Amino acid sequence: MTQFTAAVKTLLQETRTHIVTVRRATSGGDSSSITRQFICPDWAAVALIKALTTTMCSVISLSRVTATHRALALTLRPRGHTEGWSCAVTEGRRLCPGVGYSCDPLQAPRRSYCSRMALKEGLLFRQLFETESSTYTYLLADTDTKEAILVDPVLETLDRDLKLIHELGLNLKVAVNTHCHADHITSTGLMKKRLVGLKSAISKFSGASADIQLSEGDKIPFGKHHLAVRETPGHTDGCVTLVTEDQSMAFTGDALLIRGCGRTDFQQGCPETLYQSVHQKIFTLPDQCLIYPAHDYLGQTVSTVSEERRFNPRLTKSKDEFVKIMNNLNLPKPKKIDISVPANLVCGVHQV
Repeated sequence: MTQFTAAVKTLLQETRTHIVTVRRATSGGDSSSITRQFICPDWAAVALIKALTTTMCSVISLSRVTATHRALALTLRPRGHTEGWSCAVTEGRRLCPGVGYSCDPLQAPRRSYCSRMALKEGLLFRQLFETESSTYTYLLADTDTKEAILVDPVLETLDRDLKLIHELGLNLKVAVNTHCHADHITSTGLMKKRLVGLKSAISKFSGASADIQLSEGDKIPFGKHHLAVRETPGHTDGCVTLVTEDQSMAFTGDALLIRGCGRTDFQQGCPETLYQSVHQKIFTLPDQCLIYPAHDYLGQTVSTVSEERRFNPRLTKSKDEFVKIMNNLNLPKPKKIDISVPANLVCGVHQV
């Protein structure tokens, strides 16, 4: 155990997220065993290993999570198959509160997107992932009319998105950005050149060009469905949250992330405004409304309004505490901000 702890601490200096491979003997008393893999952030790896060794588990390897693994975009929640695994996960949670662990073996990704059952009849939904900027793109479509919309498309995954749209036989009507992104270039400009009739959309307060300038209360229709626009500035002046007509899903951009929020130290950012936006425009949605952010860096895919209202470590604070937290993050600026922002102001076609 001492050697493994030392190995963990050494690896933590190199990367942020890890795969811990563990073997546990079966309860039958023979020599057979079961192998599982856990995903956890660096600061939880040592505690997880200690917890596992108390439940008849042996840690047999430790490796870093690569960009390929991140593309899986797994929701990290316990899914134990035996009592021992459940105990290990429970103990790990006690030692590292707030950390999720996956007990499923990792599968090699065939496509960098995942799908889920539509919450209502006639709605097609796909959540797609871009690995470099950890950006989620969302495809929604009416299964009857085949009309579709795309939320926050990324330049690097343009061909992937167009291929999926073609395979599903969809008629993409609108490509919408939740704000003027600073960490990647949108693909809306080039996508319009390859799809006849496609329109781009963004908030009128973003300062960016687009066919549709969005305002509070606007609706983006696709077939018998639509997304309603809620202005949620604070990360930038032009941030919007897009909500399905039944308020079962909300695409929050960078305003609200899973257990986090967008930074407020550039591009017209204002912590007071962001706090007010989230509490008045997002936290007022139904408790079970699913939260789909523009980014996640830990493999989490979805949350709910109820969860974020109760557990978000920043937005559960008072406004004054929140402002203090945001003003002292001291984050480096996004690597691509000097390229991405000018390009995104002209629909992503500047010097591309």
